[in-house]
Amino acid sequence: MNLQFQVDGMSCAHCAQAVTDAVQAIDPSAQVTVDVGTGHVAVLTEHPRDSVRLAIENAGYRAA
Repeated sequence: MNLQFQVDGMSCAHCAQAVTDAVQAIDPSAQVTVDVGTGHVAVLTEHPRDSVRLAIENAGYRAA
């Protein structure tokens, strides 16, 4: 399933990597695409949307 999120608080490549790592911690096979400039994050995963959103938020970012 292809999930789309608007993530607030990202400002650099380190932020993008932190979001990617957070998602891949719950699903190592997830494909994560992060656009820091727009705050857009796309995740290809079989995990539920709420699980992925919670992983991003636990990394310190707000995801909608």
